[in-house]
This record gives sequence, C-alpha cells and structure tokens, in this order.
Amino acid sequence: MELTLTKKNHMNINRRHFISTTFAGSLAAALPLSSYGSEKIGISGFKTKYPDYNELNEIEKLPVLKRQLFPSPVIIKTLELLRFGRSFLCRVRSADGAEGISVAHDGIYSHYLILLSLRSLFIGKDARDLDSLMDQVYIRNYRLQGIALGIPAATIEFAILDMLGRIAGKSIGLLIGEIHKHRIEFYLATEGRGTSAEETLKVWQPQVEECKAKEIKIRVGGGHMTNNIDNPPGRTEKLIPLFRKTFGDKMDISADANGSYTVDESIRVGKVLEEYGIIRYEEPVPYDYYEETKKVADALTVPISGGEQDQSFHQLRWMLVNDGFDIIEPDVFYFGGMIRSMKIARIAAACGNKQCTPHMTGGRLGFLYAFHFVSALPNGGYRPEFKGFETDVVYECKTGPIKSENGAVTVPTGPGLGVDIDPEYVNKHKLVQAF
Repeated sequence: MELTLTKKNHMNINRRHFISTTFAGSLAAALPLSSYGSEKIGISGFKTKYPDYNELNEIEKLPVLKRQLFPSPVIIKTLELLRFGRSFLCRVRSADGAEGISVAHDGIYSHYLILLSLRSLFIGKDARDLDSLMDQVYIRNYRLQGIALGIPAATIEFAILDMLGRIAGKSIGLLIGEIHKHRIEFYLATEGRGTSAEETLKVWQPQVEECKAKEIKIRVGGGHMTNNIDNPPGRTEKLIPLFRKTFGDKMDISADANGSYTVDESIRVGKVLEEYGIIRYEEPVPYDYYEETKKVADALTVPISGGEQDQSFHQLRWMLVNDGFDIIEPDVFYFGGMIRSMKIARIAAACGNKQCTPHMTGGRLGFLYAFHFVSALPNGGYRPEFKGFETDVVYECKTGPIKSENGAVTVPTGPGLGVDIDPEYVNKHKLVQAF
C-alpha cells in the first residue's frame, strides 16, 4: 500500500505558533529569561512583535564565560600553532603552567592567521576576559570578516576553553552555560548530489539503520547558487516522496537546498516539502539573500533554517527579528567560536523563542565542539547535524565511549573538551614559526 502523507498529518499549523508553543514550556523551565537582563522578555519572547534593538544590544553584551569560576587571573603565556602534514593543533599555556589544546578545522588555508594577526591579541592577557578578547578579534580584524577569520578565531577560543575547563574541573558546556542535555539526538545528513533518488536512498538507508537516527536530512535542488537546476533533473520530486515512503511516518525528515533556488521555486518546492511532512527547510535561496529568504518564510508553514555560512552577527539578528529564520544554525568554527554562537542563540531565544541548532563541519573533532555547545543550549530544541566519528585524531575519553546509541551521543563530562589527545599524536606536530 502506498504511503500518503500530507501536511494535515504533520504540520497543519502556523509555523510561528509551532515554534513558540512547542518549545515555550521547556525553555521557560530551562532558562530564566530574566538572566538576559531584560524585564520585557517573557516566556514567549518580547511582548512586541519586533524587539527593541537597544534591548537586543544589552543581551548581546551579557557575558557568556562564567568568570566567577576563576578567582585568580589566568594569564596566557604562550599560544602556539602546531602542524603535522595537513593536521593543525593550537596549544595555549598559562603563566601557571595550565595547558589547553584544540584540534583545528580541516580548512588549513587560514590557520596561519593565528600567528600573523591573532596571537598578539591573547598573549599576556587574562583568559577570564575571553568574551572581550573574542570581540577584539572581530574589531581589530574587521577587514578579514568571514569564515577565513572565524575558523582560526574559534580554534584559539576552543584551546583556551579547554585550558580553563581543566583549571576549573568543568566541561566546556559548564563554562558557557548550564547543561540542558547530556545525551544529544542528532540527525544524519546525507551528502552530495548528482545521483538519482534511488541511488541516494541505497547509499544512506543502511547508515540510518546502523546509527538508528531519528531524523535524516535530504539534499534538494542542485546545490549552491545553481539557480533552479536539479542534479540530475527530476531528482528532488522523486527524492522527497521516496524517503518518506521508505522511512515512514515515524522518521523526521528535514531538507537542505544549499541555496539552490529562486524565491518562486523555493516556495514551490517548499509546498511539496509541507505535503510530505518535512520538519524544516534549510537555505532555500543563497544564504546572503536576506529579503528573499524572508519572502520564502512568509509564504510557507515549514520552519525555515539557515545561518551556517553567514558571518554577520547583525544580519543574522535582522533575520531573527524579522522572522526570516525560525531556526538559526551557526557553525561554531565558521562563526568564530562558542561564545559568539551563544550570543546569537540568546538573540534567537529573545525573538519569540526561536531555536538554535548548530551546523557541524566535517572531520577532526568538529562533532565534539558542536555537541558541547548543544549541551549548553537552552533553546536547542531541534536535533543538530552529525557527520560521523571518523577522524585521524588519537584521543581517549575517560568518562565513557563516544559512540552512537539509538541515534544519540553522550557528551563527555570530563574537564575541558572532555577528552585527552594522545601525547604521541601531539608530539608528531611541530611548532610553526611566525613568518
């Protein structure tokens, strides 16, 4: 019997109402919004439809790092970039001998900025001032905005958070918030286009069954800025009903267009997604088409998500205030770290309890940084992305194995990142000298 699912089965409700009512109770219980410092913020966000930007500015200024955990200064003595082939590590040491290490992103093209432009902002400074130090990265390097700046900035921040966590005996999540989730359900993101709907299913169905994911994300359209070209032609119209029929009503399915469409085509495809109960629609138009994204959002009931590519804090804030996004998806590497990402998550919460679920960059230990961030999110109602555990990094987790169990991962509870990187692996890396 052919499975037929319509939005009457899944989402025959207004998407703004869906967002605010679904998560209002959990957010109210988990997050005392008065801690954001605004009397006008209530359980379902600002009393007015569009928040006062002055109040959002005050929320943005509120600290993220729990400075009170550190009664004495933590002076950063050294900040080093280490390299072994295509692998980069960042190592920081305090004047008192504490140490933290981060594993850099795969995108090696910008890591040398750590030495050329960023290191001097941290050496000799008190690590307890990490919030303001990260602000200075963007203030002092305003001509270098973008992912090329965000990746090295985040790499430094993660190393400092690892060091501070080891000093305080706290996980990174407890340094930037309270732990709201110890076990995190994830969605499995299918990759690539260029194959038929049937071939795509054949590749990804065994992986869904292996990790027992409760949600899978399909790729619709032709990919970044392809202007309505499907790859191959007709794939999207077959892919959506095929995945729904195969996985059934109990599987949550989301869709990512990666900026494939114009406004009209985004809306047309969005109606198909609604028909088959797709729970979120990511980047229907190119990521920096802000007004166009809002037009798509206004025309559909399926929640619209985005933000993984965008580095402008205030553009993302505009999208949240004006209902262009229901779900904000900063990448903790691309966006310049967890502190900056937590600030935009707070803005999302203030704008009608919109949700934050980070994009996860592939490779290395990106999944760990993303999961620590999610663990501390009071408004992380949707599942975050997961691309697997495959990594060349040799590490040990003393609080338990890091693995998928019934579609969820338990976040390490040890200090800092919660894992110890093998000293032999670290020693393979050699110090990179400034040019």
